[in-house]
Amino acid sequence: MTRVFYSTAAVVIALAAIVPAHAGDPTGTWLIPDRTAKVRIVACGEAMCGSVVWLSKPNDAATGKPQTDKLNSDLDKRRRPMLGVPIILGMQRNGEDNKWWGRIYNPDDGNTYRASLEAVGALRLKVRACVAIYCQTEIWARTN
Repeated sequence: MTRVFYSTAAVVIALAAIVPAHAGDPTGTWLIPDRTAKVRIVACGEAMCGSVVWLSKPNDAATGKPQTDKLNSDLDKRRRPMLGVPIILGMQRNGEDNKWWGRIYNPDDGNTYRASLEAVGALRLKVRACVAIYCQTEIWARTN
């Protein structure tokens, strides 16, 4: 029983040491709520940018070929592969250490929206997109 306690304590201490390194930091790889895609966010200059790096279904069921950005409002971009599509577009820091403002692209409807990112601890990212006064918020989970 003592060995189990010390093993558990060691794991908790190790995790506690890791968590502060990511607190308030939106960089990394994030799983979207419906678990169909992962987005990797990186620093691009003084802004944050992110693109699709993983899809649960990388191939289109109808064609058997890699999924494309077929709903993009820009007709020239509809044939580009979904893997690598920019999603987080030039988010700038908003005076607060853990909040960023900019634009987000939604491949589900092919449109770009005003948006914000807010790191909620080390493992969650609040993503909020707005059209006029109507906003939608999602919580993305940090993943590997």
